[in-house]
Amino acid sequence: MLDDLRELYQEVILDHSKRPRNFRHPEDANHEAHGYNPLCGDTVNVYLKLGHNGLIEDAAFEGKGCAISLASASMMTEIIKGKTETEARDIFTGFQKLVKGEEEFIDAGDATDKLMMLAGVKEFPMRVKCATLAWHAMTSAMDNEEEVSTE
Repeated sequence: MLDDLRELYQEVILDHSKRPRNFRHPEDANHEAHGYNPLCGDTVNVYLKLGHNGLIEDAAFEGKGCAISLASASMMTEIIKGKTETEARDIFTGFQKLVKGEEEFIDAGDATDKLMMLAGVKEFPMRVKCATLAWHAMTSAMDNEEEVSTE
């Protein structure tokens, strides 16, 4: 059973990395940030359209990196659309604890299943930065910081 679940998770991660969702540079983005992981060379630009109502109306990214980095960025853009900045930050906090092995499970509402697919990263500490790079760039974009590094 665990092997079947692990295989499903790997398939979803590969699908998101080969066919990333929201891989584009939206013309109407009003916040953006560049993220870089110097250890492995992953790079990501996150673009957000934050509405006057406090909602993330659009989220997209462009970049190059490993399957985990691209899959995490793709999932993140799907998850945070329609959320408030606070909700997006809270989801990231829980996700970060999950991939660092500080939590075994997180309750992120409708995003829980997607985020749990990346939980196996905790077995490979060097890959945690790959999984969280886009998320760090997202928070930097919200904070009007143009650049973030995993170092």
